[in-house]
Amino acid sequence: MTPTDDRQFPAALAAAMAVPFDYAGGDGVDFEPFGAFLSAEETTDWFRAWTGNSELDGDGFRVFGQDGSGGYAAFWLIRPSRPLADQPVVFLGSEGETGVVARDLGDFLWLLADGFGPWEAATSYEPDWIPRPNRDLTAIAERFAPGRRRSAASVIELATQEFPEFDDTIMGLCR
Repeated sequence: MTPTDDRQFPAALAAAMAVPFDYAGGDGVDFEPFGAFLSAEETTDWFRAWTGNSELDGDGFRVFGQDGSGGYAAFWLIRPSRPLADQPVVFLGSEGETGVVARDLGDFLWLLADGFGPWEAATSYEPDWIPRPNRDLTAIAERFAPGRRRSAASVIELATQEFPEFDDTIMGLCR
């Protein structure tokens, strides 16, 4: 696959990233959206540091936000010749957590609407955490992914089923 150099947010992502995420002292969503994708250079620097592999580049990712500890949410450009909105959304945490959290941008919008961020979708460290659906994000999901409504649990399950090799793939790149 030849990744695109397009670093413009799709309209649906831009709308969702403009909504404030409330951390609520640890009871909310731990997500800090960026106003733009990281540059190619920044993405490569991060991916090399994350994997410990200086031979890699970050061309397979478009990073658009982070959690409070510095884990990144990104599109994983794994589907050849498909637009960015059709690529899966992944999380690579600061402590080595990995996960495919949504199969595409439409599913990601519904994940956010149901009160989850990328970190919450990829980890299960807080078993007592209760998601709080967000009306503003629900309106965005309804606008950009109508007829695709599903629960966060369903979004996560479908993504995990479609990409069960993600963790092994990423860990195989680590030094």
